[in-house]
Amino acid sequence: MTKIKICGIMREEDCTALNEALPDLAGFILWEKSRRYITPETALKFRGILDRRIKTVGVFVDADIDTICDIASSGAVDVIQLHGKEDAVTVQRVKELTGLPVMKAFTVRGASDIDRAMQTPADMLLLDNGRGTGESFDWDNLEDVDRLYYLAGGLDPENVGAAVTRYCPYGVDVSSGVETDGQKDHDKIRKFVEEVRKADSF
Repeated sequence: MTKIKICGIMREEDCTALNEALPDLAGFILWEKSRRYITPETALKFRGILDRRIKTVGVFVDADIDTICDIASSGAVDVIQLHGKEDAVTVQRVKELTGLPVMKAFTVRGASDIDRAMQTPADMLLLDNGRGTGESFDWDNLEDVDRLYYLAGGLDPENVGAAVTRYCPYGVDVSSGVETDGQKDHDKIRKFVEEVRKADSF
């Protein structure tokens, strides 16, 4: 089964929608420069609202390791996503100090970026076009990926089924692709999850 991550949860009603759709992961943006930023306190509150079957992911961008550890120890997140310029040493340190799985995001512009991603000590990769741009990269570059990865960037309910069928990623990640006017659209979330599950059934 392809893992489904709905990222950028900002409201309690978004948590309710996820409880109904039951994706595998919910992403909390803990980077203050993002318009989808929520505080660590809100992340902890949302963890309490979300169904326990949904793992929570804390998304950090070049954050202080102590900050990451503090949030991890609060119980707000089950997975750490590093979405900045964190090097291999930092990734390994976060893994050791938090004891949580670490996902490292890489912006893909070409085959050389895939090569770089293959070297990270992170448990999983997230391959994206950028930070929440909603645009895809050239997915033909995925042919050279031989590690667990989440496909992100440009996915929506209309194209995610085809992406899953063709590339068989470990997981898919969506944020803007299930939004309307900058907020999570609960019908789009439901449809996105349905399309992934449908593709998995073939």
